[in-house]
Amino acid sequence: MSSKSSRWRTDGVRIIRPDQLDDATAQTLGMHRRAAVTTQKTGATKLWAGTVTIDAKARTGAHHHGDLESVIYVVNGVARMRWGDHLEFIAEAGPGDFIYVPPYVPHQEINASDDVQLHCVVARSGQQGLVVNLDITPVEIPELVRWIDDLHK
Repeated sequence: MSSKSSRWRTDGVRIIRPDQLDDATAQTLGMHRRAAVTTQKTGATKLWAGTVTIDAKARTGAHHHGDLESVIYVVNGVARMRWGDHLEFIAEAGPGDFIYVPPYVPHQEINASDDVQLHCVVARSGQQGLVVNLDITPVEIPELVRWIDDLHK
């Protein structure tokens, strides 16, 4: 066996099983994060990935993630997102939908269901668990944003 193939055996692809997810990550009341792809677990240095479950009716406070980009994939439930300087925009995503959150965008994640847990997969463009909490007054009635791509306008 060549030295290259030996190296890739230990430094190549990683499979992280559900029972190997790490609960020792930042937690928020009403949410349960479990890390899958981290520097410790996989050697990853440019991204972080894991799962989050959000209790029925639970919501985060307004916050942003600094210069990190985030992608959220909705597995089960309905994710309601509010964003903007005063959380003046709102949209919902359901199973199979992806949500992209650019750097520095003030936002709030909400489980839109009164009785179903929201389950998502999250990926971020860095390892730091950066959350910048914001003290902003949200508008009372946000503007509903319906995403329609340029081809279907």
